[in-house]
Amino acid sequence: MSRDRMTLLYTDVEEELRAAVRGVLADRCPPAAVLKRAESEPYDLDLWKTLAGEIGVAGLLIPEELGGAGASASEAAVVLEELGRGVAQVPFLTSAVLATRALLPTRDALLGELAEGRRTAALAVSFAASPYRPERGASLSVDGAGRVSGSVTGVAGADVADVLLAPVDGDLYAVEGAAAEASAAEGGAAEGSAVTGGAVEVVPSLDLTRPVATVTFDRASARRVGACDLAGVLRFGAGLLASEQLGVAEWCLDTTLAHVKERHQFARPVGSFQAIKHRLADLWLDVIRARAAARSAAADTSAVTVAVAQSWNSGVAVHAAEEAVQLHGGIGMTWEHPLHLYLKRAKASEIALGTPGDHREALASLIDVPGPE
Repeated sequence: MSRDRMTLLYTDVEEELRAAVRGVLADRCPPAAVLKRAESEPYDLDLWKTLAGEIGVAGLLIPEELGGAGASASEAAVVLEELGRGVAQVPFLTSAVLATRALLPTRDALLGELAEGRRTAALAVSFAASPYRPERGASLSVDGAGRVSGSVTGVAGADVADVLLAPVDGDLYAVEGAAAEASAAEGGAAEGSAVTGGAVEVVPSLDLTRPVATVTFDRASARRVGACDLAGVLRFGAGLLASEQLGVAEWCLDTTLAHVKERHQFARPVGSFQAIKHRLADLWLDVIRARAAARSAAADTSAVTVAVAQSWNSGVAVHAAEEAVQLHGGIGMTWEHPLHLYLKRAKASEIALGTPGDHREALASLIDVPGPE
C-alpha cells in the first residue's frame, strides 16, 4: 500500500517497530518497576539509552543524511503508543519529538547527537503552552550579546536535558545545560540542576512519570541555531501526543477487561453483568475512535486534524483511566496498583499542548462554525 495515501492501518514496518519497543518495555519497564522509580528517580535513562541505541527511536524523525532513521511521524506515533501503554519514564516526546522538530529546519549538527542518543534536548516551552498560545508560561529575551534571560514554567524534560532550546522572538537558541539528577529534598521538593547561566528547578507535578520544571536563564550564553516556527512545533507535538493518549487508553481498557474476566462476584465473573458489558463496549468504541483520530493526526499534521485528535483523545484517555479505576474496585484505589499512574498521566496530558477546550475553539474557527453568542 502506498504511503502517499493516508491510511489508518499499520504497516509491517510499524508493527515490527511496535514489537521491538513493547519487548524492551515488558522486560525493562513493567508496572512494578515504574511504580518503584516514580517515587525516587522519575526518569529511567538506562532504558532511554537502550531504546535510543539499540532500536534507534531517538532519531526516527531525523533524516538519514543527518544521522537519523528518516522515518515519518507515523512511526514516531507507534513508539508513543507503546510508551503510553507503559507510562515509560523516558524523554522521547520532549527530546525526540518536540526538540527535534524545532531543530529540523535548521539542520543543526546537534541533530546527529540526538539521533545517536548521546545527548538529549528539551524545548524551553511550558507544557501548558499550545499552538494557539505558544508563549504561555514563558518570558524570555535576548540581549545584544546573544545572552538569554528570563524564565519558563512547566517545562517537561528539562531536568534530564543536555541542551535547552530556547525560542525567542522567532529564533531558536541553544543553551548548554548540565543534565543532573534532581534529588528529592526534605518535604517533597526537588533540588534543581545547573544550567550555564541559569537553573532548572523541578516542581511538584501531578504526573509522577513526567516531571516538569521551572527554567530560569540569567544572561545565559547561547548559540543562535536558526529560525523557529514555535506554533508549528507545538501543533506537531500535540498531534503526536494524541498517540500517547491512545496508548494510555488502550492499556486501561485491556487491563480492565482482563480484570473483570477474572474477578468473581455472586459466583460469576464481574464482566458477565450486563451493566459492565455496556460500559466496556462504550469504552471500546471510544478507544477505536481515538485510534482513528491519532493515526490521522500522525499522517496529516494539519491544524484541523490535530485539533480533532486532541479534542477527542484527551477526554478518552481520562475517561478510560477513570473507568479502569472504578471497575477494578478497591484495588484500583490503592497506591500499589499502577492505575493511578495512568490516571495522572491522562489528566496531565489533557492540559498539555492545549486543553480540549482550546482545540475545540480552534477547530470551530478553522472550519467556520460559529460559537454561541
